[in-house]
Amino acid sequence: MLTFKIILYFTIIFNLSLCLPTKNKANLNFDKYSNDKPIRDKRSTVETKPKVTLDEFFDYTTFSHLSFSSTGQHLLFQTTRPSWNTSSYGNDLWIYDIQTQNKTLITNNLNPYVTSCWSPSGSYVALLKYEKLIANDSYSQYHIYLYSVDSNEITSIPIGKSLPSVLVWSQNDSFIYFVTNELVQLNNTSNNPYNSTNEFKKTQQQVKTNTIFRIDIKWNNDTFSTTKNIIKVVPFSISELLYVPYEEKLIFTGLSYIFAGTPNIDIYSLDLNNLSSLTRLTHNKIPEKHIQLSTDGKNVLFTVFVLLDEDNNSATQTLYSLNLTNKQVSRFAEDFDGNIVKYIPKLDGGVYILGQWKTNVHIYSQQSPTEDEVYHPGFQGTYRSIAASSNPNCSLAFVHSSTEWPMEVYCVDDINNLLLAKQITNENKLFTERNLPQTQIYNWTNQDDHRVIEGILHYPPEQFRWKNLPLLVLIHGGPTSASLNELYPNCINWALLAASNGWLVLEPNYRGSTGYGEEFRSELRGRPLSLAGKDILSGVDQLIKDRIVNPYELAVGGCSFGGSLTNWLITQTKRFNAALSCSGQVEHVSSWGVTDAHEFYKYLFNGLPWETPHIYQNEAPIYQLDRVRTPTLISTGEKDTRVSPSQSYILQRGLSTRGINVKLLVFPNEGHTLYNPWNSKMKIQEELKWLEKYGRYKN
Repeated sequence: MLTFKIILYFTIIFNLSLCLPTKNKANLNFDKYSNDKPIRDKRSTVETKPKVTLDEFFDYTTFSHLSFSSTGQHLLFQTTRPSWNTSSYGNDLWIYDIQTQNKTLITNNLNPYVTSCWSPSGSYVALLKYEKLIANDSYSQYHIYLYSVDSNEITSIPIGKSLPSVLVWSQNDSFIYFVTNELVQLNNTSNNPYNSTNEFKKTQQQVKTNTIFRIDIKWNNDTFSTTKNIIKVVPFSISELLYVPYEEKLIFTGLSYIFAGTPNIDIYSLDLNNLSSLTRLTHNKIPEKHIQLSTDGKNVLFTVFVLLDEDNNSATQTLYSLNLTNKQVSRFAEDFDGNIVKYIPKLDGGVYILGQWKTNVHIYSQQSPTEDEVYHPGFQGTYRSIAASSNPNCSLAFVHSSTEWPMEVYCVDDINNLLLAKQITNENKLFTERNLPQTQIYNWTNQDDHRVIEGILHYPPEQFRWKNLPLLVLIHGGPTSASLNELYPNCINWALLAASNGWLVLEPNYRGSTGYGEEFRSELRGRPLSLAGKDILSGVDQLIKDRIVNPYELAVGGCSFGGSLTNWLITQTKRFNAALSCSGQVEHVSSWGVTDAHEFYKYLFNGLPWETPHIYQNEAPIYQLDRVRTPTLISTGEKDTRVSPSQSYILQRGLSTRGINVKLLVFPNEGHTLYNPWNSKMKIQEELKWLEKYGRYKN
């Protein structure tokens, strides 16, 4: 009898082992820097943590705008999280003391659209708060606020009824420059610095003029008095401003209607000793952005994104340096085939670069444009922001997250010791106490042209590498974007929540995605939906072939270009049980006519609508709606100027006319991005209901 029980016991154990998930080695692929070892213990081996709920999913803090004081003793950073009571997002400004390791809240009412900045001495921070003027009140006005590091007090400087768009300190703590803008009517006789140039349009036009002001601060111990002076009125919309000490000039990016027939963003300089000397430093067809001054003050660094003219196929962000003396332009990281996400100047010259390669964003450095870039091993995942200082106890601060570890701020004493970085914030502790989905990289091949495509698989908690799972294909927008190894929960990037609700989520980085090389990006041109759609369907085919997913439980969704691809895919196959179309297109010519990004269509469709009409039509889902059988939930912002809500109305009418189950959500007073967290929550809640109703297999 005992022998029989032993045999029965081992028989049961053996049979149970056959049901355990197996490792699919053929489709596992790791980044070329996969030898990096994470130092964090992400999972408890003793007890199972609870899954993330819908409410918890949105209770997440993001970080931005890291900057050190000139002394290196303090770190400034901004946090953003939902403010449910105000139906918006709250923005807080914090200061972290490197020596005491304490952080202090400066304000919980920060204006997030104007970057706060350190005074040259490191004693003060200039910032803007979110303020609303009182109507018909002559005393109501905006302010610049000065935070004192020593006293921990904030003092206000009244500046008038125009809200600054940007501000910057001069070479000392005695001057602050800021810019305001307003619409005025300009003509060739107006008070316009360019009315004598040949490039100025002689016809009247309404343009944004910006006024550059200077606040003069007269200090008396800890108190001060101020005066406001007008420096220059320019017919540009200034979005970024730098002060160059050794030349006593202001450098700014301006949206100009004066130097060209169409709006154009270029870099300009204003000599503060000769205010009539306003010089245009760049003459490109592409916008220059993210300007910063090199450490020696002799070069302006800037990025450009998307070259739309017909002679250049580039669609990635690149980094350049403009020498202010000889006006020569040099390119950094020219051999880097990934995407430059952000950069900062190094204290000893050169730059630190946050570069995306495939699904990770790493830290690189380059001493000069002529030298090779250097990769610095660190955590796998995504570095979102970075700042450098001379403090040996924290020479580098950065924001980092991965799909299995939430976003926080870190300090490290040496760039070569990134794996030893110390976490200095704990805003997202809740997510370390939850059972997060595990992820893996998944590769497949487009059978038409044998191009290898990569994506991220998010497994339901406790079901890592299980088989026969229900699948949600969640498609990123762009298309010049990518799904990354990061934890950034919102109403677009919600793979974490979908997986926590039992879905295996595939985030495909289809053709056109950044981080896979210029050729990979540019192959999408002329066939933006059909090629990307084939890439995605090939991935679904491979998942079915590998028995990872249940072929009878498939769903698809995405926002923006991801929504357009969703609309396309449901015309190409009947295999999807449910579709989630968010701010997507169905007809490209009408969308081109009203969008605020019309020039991008010329890039995607290899021309304007009358130049390549066959491409615009062949790539449009509207002409193939007769093939659709998939129940579709549509969502859009009422005031979306990127993808008009009319595109969603057309899709809803078309599917409804054909008798397809369809529902349309229109969010009032929202644009392409949802700024009311209640709307974001409602969107995801409705999408989860739709998946449960239609996505699951029913006999």
